[in-house]
Amino acid sequence: MKNGKKPTKKQKVQIKTQELNPENWLIYKCNGDRLSLVHRFTGTTRKVFKE
Repeated sequence: MKNGKKPTKKQKVQIKTQELNPENWLIYKCNGDRLSLVHRFTGTTRKVFKE
């Protein structure tokens, strides 16, 4: 599993726009236009694009 960091307030808003619960997701990579997330419990990864 990748080590993740807690999302900031702006990142939490971005995660909510994708209909995900920000309490369950951690940020492991943050590019200019993309957030790479890892699930806190299952370890699955997901990429979210900024709008």
